[in-house]
Amino acid sequence: MSENLDMQSPNWANLNSKFIAERFPNCVTESADGIKIDFDLLKQELSNDLIEGTKERYRLEWPGKKEAIVTANLPTTKTLRPIREDSVNFDNTENIYIEGDNLEVLKLLQESYLGKIKIIYIDPPYNTGKDFVYKDNFSKDAQDELLESGQKDESNQRLVVNPETAGRYHSDWLTMMYPRLKLARNLLTEDGVIFMSIDDNEVHNLRKISDEVFGEANFITNLIWHKKYGAANDAKYFSDVHDHILVYSKNRENWRPNMFDRPDELNAKYKNPDNDPNGVWIATNLSVKTYSKTNDYIITGPTGLEFSPPPSRAWVISEAKYKVLLSEGRITFGKDGNSRPYLKTYLSEVQNGIVPTTIWSYNDAGHNIGAKSEIRDLFSETTVPFDTPKPTKLLSRIISVAESTEKKDIILDFFSGSGTTAHSTLHLNSEDGGKRKFIMVQLPEKTEEKSEAFKAGYKNICEIGKERIRRATKKIKEESNADIDYGFRVYRLSESNMQDVYYKPQDYKQASLELFSDNVKTDRTADDLLAQVMLDWGLPLSLKIEQVEISGKEVFKVAENSLFACFDKNIDEQFAKELANSKPLRVVFRDAGFKDDTAKTNVKQLIKQLSPETEMKVI
Repeated sequence: MSENLDMQSPNWANLNSKFIAERFPNCVTESADGIKIDFDLLKQELSNDLIEGTKERYRLEWPGKKEAIVTANLPTTKTLRPIREDSVNFDNTENIYIEGDNLEVLKLLQESYLGKIKIIYIDPPYNTGKDFVYKDNFSKDAQDELLESGQKDESNQRLVVNPETAGRYHSDWLTMMYPRLKLARNLLTEDGVIFMSIDDNEVHNLRKISDEVFGEANFITNLIWHKKYGAANDAKYFSDVHDHILVYSKNRENWRPNMFDRPDELNAKYKNPDNDPNGVWIATNLSVKTYSKTNDYIITGPTGLEFSPPPSRAWVISEAKYKVLLSEGRITFGKDGNSRPYLKTYLSEVQNGIVPTTIWSYNDAGHNIGAKSEIRDLFSETTVPFDTPKPTKLLSRIISVAESTEKKDIILDFFSGSGTTAHSTLHLNSEDGGKRKFIMVQLPEKTEEKSEAFKAGYKNICEIGKERIRRATKKIKEESNADIDYGFRVYRLSESNMQDVYYKPQDYKQASLELFSDNVKTDRTADDLLAQVMLDWGLPLSLKIEQVEISGKEVFKVAENSLFACFDKNIDEQFAKELANSKPLRVVFRDAGFKDDTAKTNVKQLIKQLSPETEMKVI
């Protein structure tokens, strides 16, 4: 039957509201008239200034929420600097490790990885009253932040202790998490999914802000991970042996979990007592609760006994279908032929796997003690500096249940800690030949000076995380000899590569003019500039990089001809002609790299003439 025509013009108010809701799910709220757009919040999303609003509505509020929205939306002038000496196979690897404040890093990744991350896992501070939280105060300038109590001046770390006695105990934690989740959502593919570990202390608040950020309709489940196989008998109330893992999708309709492997104990239930040529089977009920007169008939067994469906029930199949199955030997009446009829279900007919459950035991997903043992096995000389590291079995399980069939997904962890996510990704690749790639982000939190890690030479958490990946790859390669990507590129969050121009025009002198004749800071390398260009142009940091020579000048080739970058001096017409032969899609130079102003104009015209598809930029 065809649908009736509306016979009216489109309801643009509804269509526009739907458009806004798809892009700003946190701006959808409940009102007396039903679901509406929260225009106060929408105004805030579109402004870098605080927008005041007084309407009462159903939503989670806390002191600092609007500041959190502003913080997420403010642009950053920072960049990522490559650290080749800490990397492994820098030019060819597709794995990324980034040191720095994850809020700034997530902002920097927005263009290059918008809609490209399939799986995100985070294990953020649980806000137990003893751990640290990031304090993002967008209203203070950098110098004020450096002086704020609890910060690390040399790297501008924004970590402060958040005791339970603090007046904004929950609020500070929410203000930290909210902008990071908003930015993370942008990075997910349309069939992407995020897993977030948390304990009882903040699970309710994380659920509420995630409902806002991802949309309540995109909540998948709350996994319960049984993380300990022992109990603390000295616990005041109950022994804490579990963590929560909240799961949200970018779009619930586009994501489905993969099945778990069938456990041996399930398969062991299938037997073949009558030597059925179709193989092992189990008996399944032949009746259903839904009554159907058509399927209410008498079945006569091999010994003459007659069987009717139980009261208010009917057989699951019609009488005609029953006769077919009986002739095929698919109906059983028990060993002696006197039992009620059952249908044979063969193991060969059962789908290869089981639907994931919401409770994960330590037998299947590992436990905290095992996680510490994994690190000790790699760092025999160091006491584990992590109180609750996550086991590789847990992360492997998460990745396996969430990944696409091609197993080429990008996996992001922006609270990467000890590096378990990277370790698990490499291990899975070695097992099945997958091409999964990881992006790890971690603030370089200092290790305690009295700790064994510090004494062993690890001054911060990032040094431990990077070394764990190196040692894990070495062990995996020795044990499996798998042909996979064992490398990773290290980047470090830093201030912009460009000079800070802070003089007033009347204050300029000849010396300052000479200083700014090259707008790139004097301590920055070609590698530094290339990373910033890739980020600004929206190119993934994992693209293959080659270094070639053209007309005696060093040129970076990114992903074949996707980008050519040359930051040498004295760029001239001859160089432009030779470079144009390669027909790059993009080319970039330093503004101060041209031989002179005439050469700059000529180079631009030559490239446009000889390679019209090439886009040229200067920095």
